[in-house]
Amino acid sequence: MQFWIINLCCAFLLCALFTGIVIPQILLIAFRKQLFDEPDGRKIHHSVIPRLGGIAFKPVVFFSIALLLGVNLTLGHQEILTEMGNNIRPLAFGFCTIMLLYLVGIADDLIGVRYRAKFVIQILCGVALISGGMWINDLHGVLGIYEIPVWLGWPLTIFITVFIINAINLIDGIDGLASGLCSAAFLFYGLAFYLSGRYFYSMLAFATLGVLVTFFYYNVFGDPNKQKKIFMGDTGSLTIGMMLCFLGITLSVSEPIASVGNPNPLVLAFVPLLVPCCDVVRVYLHRIRNGKNPFLPDKNHIHHKLLAVGMRQRTAMITVVSVSLLLTLCNIVLSIYININWLIIGDVVVWTLANIWLSNRIKRSLSAL
Repeated sequence: MQFWIINLCCAFLLCALFTGIVIPQILLIAFRKQLFDEPDGRKIHHSVIPRLGGIAFKPVVFFSIALLLGVNLTLGHQEILTEMGNNIRPLAFGFCTIMLLYLVGIADDLIGVRYRAKFVIQILCGVALISGGMWINDLHGVLGIYEIPVWLGWPLTIFITVFIINAINLIDGIDGLASGLCSAAFLFYGLAFYLSGRYFYSMLAFATLGVLVTFFYYNVFGDPNKQKKIFMGDTGSLTIGMMLCFLGITLSVSEPIASVGNPNPLVLAFVPLLVPCCDVVRVYLHRIRNGKNPFLPDKNHIHHKLLAVGMRQRTAMITVVSVSLLLTLCNIVLSIYININWLIIGDVVVWTLANIWLSNRIKRSLSAL
């Protein structure tokens, strides 16, 4: 146990350190080459800000993991290599999906990629996960269903992959929101995998958490006037979304964690992503109901609603991340004692009431003008 705790801490610290070295270099190149995210009527920021922060994410994670593997082997420890060997097939396909979306994200940030092309790539990533043996084969009691056949599990896995990737991509609307929500999710995943004895997956989660912590600092506290502020861009949101999807699906097919009361694996796997997933469903339904293209951007996300009722950006970000943490903790604990279907109904009711309240607040604010 002590061996893995040391390596998990090293993975987190190395990624935080290396990201702090790489991001200033990305900022320097972005300003020299004038690679900016220009402000417009839909965006909240008013200064030119580079959106290439995500370029640092996956190379730093992979480099740090490889460095730790090399150091451990040099010192005569085979544990990390053994863990990788035991999970080589899903890890190989999982890393391929992340690198594929990394390249798509860079292309999108630099020259733009049509959303249809991105959907095709995301579907291929879902197929790759299935090829790696990672697919939803058990609904753990949702609608009374447990084990499900291949003909249902494979399409469901592809749908969940595309859905989660886009949910993370679309929630990235104000400073620190996407990185804050994803950091909370990776923290839960890291702890869950550690408690279930799947230590290499825990290392991946904590390594990615280290990257996001440093990025969060530059994204939230960076001064654009001093050329210190940066966005993650599609490179970051797509790859982070894919990593969350990969870890979430892996956790959903893992054995329940007996040491903490056997919480429902499906809740443990996906409830950390509850806020961005619920938000994207509501936004898509709103666009369809109003006859708009559901894949074109607007200003109807939860953070836009909070800004509309008078919250400042940072307050809105802290509010959404805090709500996500609270919902995650409550759902995980309650899943030990309550049927998962009642949890789903409760989450839907809470989310619906919160959005109705926000909408009414916005209408009252507009009518008072």
